[in-house]
Amino acid sequence: MSTNVFVQRPAAEVFDFLADARNLALWSSGVASVDATYVTPGPHAVYRYRYPGRHRPHSLVCADFEPCRRIAFRGQRMWSPLGTQVPLYSFDLLPHADGTLVRLSVTSSLTAALLFLGPLVAMAWRRDLPTDGRKFCDLLDGVLTPAAPLPGSPAAPPAATAQGAAGEAAGAQGAGAVPAGTAAGSGGAPHGFDYAH
Repeated sequence: MSTNVFVQRPAAEVFDFLADARNLALWSSGVASVDATYVTPGPHAVYRYRYPGRHRPHSLVCADFEPCRRIAFRGQRMWSPLGTQVPLYSFDLLPHADGTLVRLSVTSSLTAALLFLGPLVAMAWRRDLPTDGRKFCDLLDGVLTPAAPLPGSPAAPPAATAQGAAGEAAGAQGAGAVPAGTAAGSGGAPHGFDYAH
């Protein structure tokens, strides 16, 4: 599932905000909390976070890091009696002269019997991601925009693709809305763009 937003901030500032995974807890319904310890943003940076409904913390790893263009965080595989789930939160940025268009996306990779619940997972994100986009907009003083493909961005993965007996299946991705920016407080993150701390 995906949602777009336009932010009247330079791509570098928006990227710095997104690159600090601690800020996810401020607006993403897929992240209940992130440990307050500062982690230097970059490829393979590891955070400790809590997924909603889970009691113990899991790892959240930076899986993609292209400054001012794209960043993604992959959650640790979570087990249940029905199978496993791996969430991926990704953000694509397209700079404009007067700001940045951002696509917020969530992919859930499911295995075993959870594959049959793929449509329900997609429906839940279809419901929640636009709300997340509005929260993101409120934080960054942004504007929700119609969900449309970003030029040069990869196509969305299929709703469910099995990858072997012990493998994973890619969950649904869809469209929604995204946010824009306002003045930021200073903190430990680069350029003082650290909303959470």
